[in-house]
Amino acid sequence: MGKVTVKTKREIDLMRESCRIVAEVLTLIGSRLQPGVSLQDLDQLAEDWIRSRGSEPAFKGYGHDKKNLFPSTLCISVDDEVVHGIPDARVLRGGQVVSIDVGVRREGYYGDGARTFAVGGTSEENARLLKVTEEALYKGIEQARAGRHLHDVSHAVQRHVEAAGFSVVRDLVGHGIGRNLHEEPAVPNFGTPGTGMILREGMTLAIEPMVNAGISQVRVSDDGWTVRTADGKPSAHFEHTVVIRENGAEILTQDVQ
Repeated sequence: MGKVTVKTKREIDLMRESCRIVAEVLTLIGSRLQPGVSLQDLDQLAEDWIRSRGSEPAFKGYGHDKKNLFPSTLCISVDDEVVHGIPDARVLRGGQVVSIDVGVRREGYYGDGARTFAVGGTSEENARLLKVTEEALYKGIEQARAGRHLHDVSHAVQRHVEAAGFSVVRDLVGHGIGRNLHEEPAVPNFGTPGTGMILREGMTLAIEPMVNAGISQVRVSDDGWTVRTADGKPSAHFEHTVVIRENGAEILTQDVQ
């Protein structure tokens, strides 16, 4: 495991700016999700907004395989796509569930956040999946305070999801964030309470439940990026970047009203 960094007040203030733009983008794109809108148009809208705010899309050009870097500003994952969906010429249809994940780099510091939306109304079961996943995010955040164990966060997410009859994805995790988009520690969405590192004031984490309606297993599509549920059932994804504090986590990517 690499080094886990505790951020200074100045670093957190810089992250707060990038995270504010993340929240703005999620609100903006959420307001445009309707049948007939193309994923590419949503992606371009997000990139234009981020650059207009003097910032850079964090995901565009990201990756370890130089021959297959991520090509877009947003990850847009539809229905059985869990995460890392590539925006293309597809148009949205009513009833779909759509996860929007966005990262922003500003003055050398990153913010990361995600929300899942229903397009033009959806089934009762899909609506419940979204509700439970968002609730699980906040259950995890409630445990993210100085002196608690990392897996207290993980267990809170897992317990809430599984009690509702859904499953957490185990092959993908949340992460530390700051000068890099992905830093230590890994933040799984399952675990045993009282285990894992002790959380310290000033740590910054991206907590992100990825929850499947069916089984937890996933597979990667031929594009090398898009992660799908193995059974073809829908998935949901909610994420906040937070700072660990003594009296509870501070959410940096708080929704813009």
